[in-house]
Amino acid sequence: MTDTPARLLRLLSLLQTRREWTGTELSGRLGVSPRTVRRDVERLRGLGYPVHAARGAVGGYRLEAGAAMPPLLLDDEEAVAVAVGLRLAAGGGVAGIGESSVRALAKLTQVLPPRLRRRVAALHAATGPPPGTGAVTVDAGVLALLAAAVRDRERLRFAYRRPGGEPVRRLVEPAGLAAWRGRWYLAAWDTDRAAWRVFRADRLSEPHATGVRFAPREPPDGDVAAYVTRTIATQPHRHRAVITVHAPYERALERVIPSEETLEPRDAHTSVLRTDADDLPRLAARILALDLDVTVESPPELRDHLALVRDRITRALM
Repeated sequence: MTDTPARLLRLLSLLQTRREWTGTELSGRLGVSPRTVRRDVERLRGLGYPVHAARGAVGGYRLEAGAAMPPLLLDDEEAVAVAVGLRLAAGGGVAGIGESSVRALAKLTQVLPPRLRRRVAALHAATGPPPGTGAVTVDAGVLALLAAAVRDRERLRFAYRRPGGEPVRRLVEPAGLAAWRGRWYLAAWDTDRAAWRVFRADRLSEPHATGVRFAPREPPDGDVAAYVTRTIATQPHRHRAVITVHAPYERALERVIPSEETLEPRDAHTSVLRTDADDLPRLAARILALDLDVTVESPPELRDHLALVRDRITRALM
């Protein structure tokens, strides 16, 4: 790579993707000598980028926080992903960032090439939350802290509250974040219990990074998202519903979320749906999202809650 400006942009892009790089790694990626890497780092410093260099066998380069945020270098795929993510964030799910997401999206859209604007528009039109699920808002600062700890492989302490219980202090090695059914989850190695655990982000409080780094572990299933999905899907929920769907199996199956529910044919005209949730409003919303005639077999408290929903709807239409 002999084009110095292009090489500098490539170097800056690499420094923005990872916390730290060795000189050998950077020279290999750029196809230049370590001496050229050192000169290019000095050029970036001259342009105002705070690149820190550590000497020794474990030394390396990293881009530190400065007085102002430097320009981010995004390729086409990254730009599209950021734009779609900002649109989703503007609609809720992370507390306190809706307005900021709109402003950031406006800035990004202004500089996107027409071909990428079309891709963003198509993706936004084709994506949306699963039927019957609502996002649970999470404090943006908490989510950012968790993501930084995952990136930097840094141990976390926080208080974790389970329903009906007192907060318990936990020390974990975070592996990754995943969203499932409108909620954010942290997959981490629990150092006190010497086992993998999944934590709901909205139940975390007082999180702080300890400054202690750790060697990454391979998560169960080899993937954080897969592990979170399997763990949450197999956990017992507070309410389990059995519902008769007055529609043939093939038609009802089109409305079911296979990873979260089970459907069985009863006869030529009806099917049996089994689904669960931690609260009755979520179950009621799921039934309404089916958009099919149903009979709730159990639990009885779900029928009572649906009667309340019916009364509220009736009053709203008066």
